[in-house]
Parts: sequence; C-alpha cells; structure tokens
Amino acid sequence: MNLLRKLFVAVLFVVLASPVFAQFGQDADLVKIEVYTSLDNVYQNSQLKFAIKVNVEDGWHINSNKPNEDFLIPSSVELESEDGFKIKQVKYPEAKELEFGFSDKPVSVFEGEFVVSGIISIPDGIELGDYEIPIKFGYQACNDMTCMPPNKAEQTITISVVDLSTPSNEQNAEIFSQLDLGEKKEIKAEENTIGDTLESSGLFLSLLIVFLGGLALNLTPCVYPLIPITVGYFGGQSEGNTKKLFFLGLLYVLGMALTYSVVGVVTSLSGAVFGSLLQNPITIIAVAVVLIILSLSMFGVYEFKLPDSWVMKAGGAKTGMAGAFFMGLTMGIVAAPCIGPFVLGLVTYVAAKGDPVYGFLMFFFMAVGLGLPYLFLALFSGKIKALPKAGFWMEAVKHIFGFLLVGMAIYFIGPLLPKEVNHYFLPVYMILAALYLIIFDKLANNILGFRIFKIAFSVIVIALAAYMLWPVEKDSPQWQKYSDQAFDLAIDSNEKIIIDFYADWCIPCKELDAMTFSDPRVVELSKEFDCFKVDMTQTMSDETEYIRDRFNIVGMPTVLIIDSQANEVDRITGFLSPEDFQNILEEVN
Repeated sequence: MNLLRKLFVAVLFVVLASPVFAQFGQDADLVKIEVYTSLDNVYQNSQLKFAIKVNVEDGWHINSNKPNEDFLIPSSVELESEDGFKIKQVKYPEAKELEFGFSDKPVSVFEGEFVVSGIISIPDGIELGDYEIPIKFGYQACNDMTCMPPNKAEQTITISVVDLSTPSNEQNAEIFSQLDLGEKKEIKAEENTIGDTLESSGLFLSLLIVFLGGLALNLTPCVYPLIPITVGYFGGQSEGNTKKLFFLGLLYVLGMALTYSVVGVVTSLSGAVFGSLLQNPITIIAVAVVLIILSLSMFGVYEFKLPDSWVMKAGGAKTGMAGAFFMGLTMGIVAAPCIGPFVLGLVTYVAAKGDPVYGFLMFFFMAVGLGLPYLFLALFSGKIKALPKAGFWMEAVKHIFGFLLVGMAIYFIGPLLPKEVNHYFLPVYMILAALYLIIFDKLANNILGFRIFKIAFSVIVIALAAYMLWPVEKDSPQWQKYSDQAFDLAIDSNEKIIIDFYADWCIPCKELDAMTFSDPRVVELSKEFDCFKVDMTQTMSDETEYIRDRFNIVGMPTVLIIDSQANEVDRITGFLSPEDFQNILEEVN
C-alpha cells in the first residue's frame, strides 16, 4: 500500500505540475547560478576549486542532493568536457528538513541563497590554452502546492592551462576562504629536531653539536669515495716529514670546510636548496674534471707548486700545498650528494635563521668534524712514501694512484651518461688500466714484493670489473611514475605510500636501487604500499622545482614514507641499509 501511495503521489505531482509548467513556461527563471573558480591559471595534472552560488526564488525550494524520497529528483552538478576535465568532488551545504503531506518523512531541501563547491581535476598532458567548460546545476523546484519538472541552470567558465613558468594566482578569496571542501589530507612532515636542538642551545654548544654531527657523518656510505681519493692524492705526494704531511692534511680539511662554509652563507642569504648548490650536473662534471687534472700530476705531467716567494714565507715548505687545499675544496663537493638527515636539518635551520655569519660558522665546524679523520688519513697515506727503495718505486705507486683518480672521475661522471654506456664505461676502464699495469708499466718490477702486489692488485681489479659486467636480474618494488593525480588518489584512498626522489647523477640513489630496493624482504613489504619514483635529474627545470617545493626536497636521494592517514612517518635522506629500511616499513600503519 505504501508503494502504491508513493506512486500515486508521484503521478499527481506530474499532473499538478502541468498547468503550473504551462503558466510559468519551460524557461521559468526560478533558480539562478553564478560559478566562481579559485585560480586564474592552472597547470597540467593539477586541481581547481569551483563554487556555484545558487539563488532560489522566494516561495520556492529545490530538492537537496539527498531528498529522502526515491521519487524526488536530487540536485546535481555536471561538467561536460571532451578534453578530460572531470569533477573530482562536490560538497553541498547543510539542507533543511521540511514536512509535506505527500511524504511520510521530512523532505531534505535547499532554499534561498547557498553555495555548492567542488574540485575539478585538470588532465595530465592536456595541451596548453583556454578551455570553455559548461557547468550545469540540475534541480527540481517545488513550492507548497506543486513541483516543476526537473531543470538545469548552466554557466560556462574559462579554464586557462599554462606551463609551470607562468604564475597561478588565487582569486575570489572572499568566497573560497569560507568553504571547507574536505580536500586531500595534508602531508604532515616531521619536525626539524636538529633546528629545535640548536635553537635551544648557546653558540658554543651549537658549534660543538655540529662538529660532532660532522664527525658522525664519516660513519655513512656517502663519504666512502673520499677514502681512495685521499689515499691516492697524499700517497702520491713527494717525500716529506710528519710536519709537512700534517700541514698538507690541514690544508685539505680547510679546503673542505671552506666549501661547506660557502654553502652555509648562500643558504642563509637565499634559502637556496642544498641539492641545487652541490648536486647540479655541471658541478659533478667539474668535480670529474678536477680529478682528471689531479691524476695528471700522478703521471708526472705537471706538479702543484706555490710561487717561490710564498714558499719562502711559509718557511721553505715544499710543493703540494696548493694542490692539497684545492683537493679539499673539491672533496667537499664529492661528499655532498649523499646528505644525511643531520645536514638536511642544518640546511633548513640555517636557511630559516637568515644570518650569513651564523651559517658560515655552523657549516665550517660541521665540515671540520667531517674532515678531521682525513687529516689522519693524509698522514697515513703520505707515510706510504716512507717505504724503502725510493726512486722508481715512488713513480710506480704514483701511477697506481693516478689510475685510481681517473677511475673515481669516471665513477662520478657515469650517471650523466646514457645507461647503456655507463654500464660498460667504468668496468672496461678498470680492465684496461689493470692490463696496462701488468703488461706495460715496468717501473719497479725488479722489486719482487712490489711486482707481486701490483699483479695481485690488478687481478682483483679485473675480477671486480668482470663482476660488474656480469648480467644480474634484480627484483624491485612496483614503481609507478609519479603524477599529482596518482599521488592524490592514493592519499584519498588511504593508501600507504613510498616516494623515491632520485636523479641519474646521484650515486647514493644507485646504491639504494642496487642494494636496498632489490632486497627480497623490502620488495615483499613494498607490496603493501603505493610506490612512486620521481625523476629529479633535471635539477633546474620547472617541473623539478614544482615537485621540490611541494615536498620540500633538499637533496637526493630522499625517500618519503607516508602512512594511511597521510602522515609523513619518515624522511630518508641518503643511503639506508635493507635491514633499516625493512624496520621502517614494518612500523607503518
């Protein structure tokens, strides 16, 4: 009986509506709309807020989006586009509950003036330009006696899609500031605990903290490449006493400290991104060139030497001082691409502080802590020259160190080359260098012990190169190419997320791929996450800068771990072992 009653009421509405419809006409202007957008320009693969201000004629109401009765027509918002624009979300105001004789329960309605808001998704890869998009508001207007047939009010909006170099400015703030669209959850980043610690400490204690932090950085893989370079350079120095070796090592550390001090000053003045300063491909190329230049001195092409007048003022110190200092300047850059959380926090803190003197001191003391072990390494490396049978022995050792420096240059320049070339470049060089040492370099071969060492060393190098060339199939997480749309969908779906920000020139990024992300346990745990890779190779491009700003990326590699509530539970900067990475993933909810 109840179903029959509702059917009868629905038919009655149509019958009663007919004379009224004839009286008012099909285009009766009972509902007026105005559509507003939140931005003057939008980017590909982004979002745009819209608001529809609806005005219902006095004495009339319209059904809400959920009118409580199946036979009543709900209000709706539609967008028609052949270019891929879609309405992602619509939010209606709170409706009123009114009682009518035709319904057993109150009917949910809108009346007077109200605002319906929502979000339009901009398609990825859409051509730049202006697009005319019709927005339609569907409704059914009723009064206390009858209902009109369903109708639609329409207004066309213009959406301007621009490239990232064109600014996108907010508009209609007076409307959107009062709306809560319940948009995607904001990623809650971890606090800068390093900055908090330094802020609560005095200057002396802060300098001590950053010194110890720099010292602790020597326990991370990012500084491992410095060891063979340091041994190679100081091991090839001309003979001298402990005082000279200490002085050369001190200049080396001071050069490294100066590099980081410049970073501190520039960061404090401009808030510049650490990665942009020291991870630019041009900088990497410069480092490789310097290593090649330094290797030439190992082969006797030239010799670093200060002007004679400087040498006399320095108490007759011998050659190598300029080279040691210049080497330190370079090594500060070599260590930089693999920055750890400590350096990340320090960069952020110094940038916020905005004091160049303070920034200089913080980074200078951090670099002194980082470089201190290399002062002793320089002493040890230089003492290699104190071995017996000088002359040809020294030249033979210098040749080995020269090949090591060239190998390090290739190691750093490799990620900038095509992957097919990079895979073979360093191993082939290692094989050729080892064969040269065995077959063509006859220096000191009359010393049996050295000849055995050189042959054994060369065989090990050839074996390592062969291992590098051996094809190996490695498993990895199911990486997706990053896009705002895919990431936002994962956030809205309460998915756990891993985002790997990498660059082709970033050496620790390669280490993460080869050692950590290929670990079977990591691969298995990653199946519980949406995994994204973000290519940051083009450091200064508009797209890279946009992503860098959105996620506050300071250097590569950076890996963000986000839980199902959109909280950033960990921000990994630099290399992390498979075991440690597993432990982090297992704790994410």
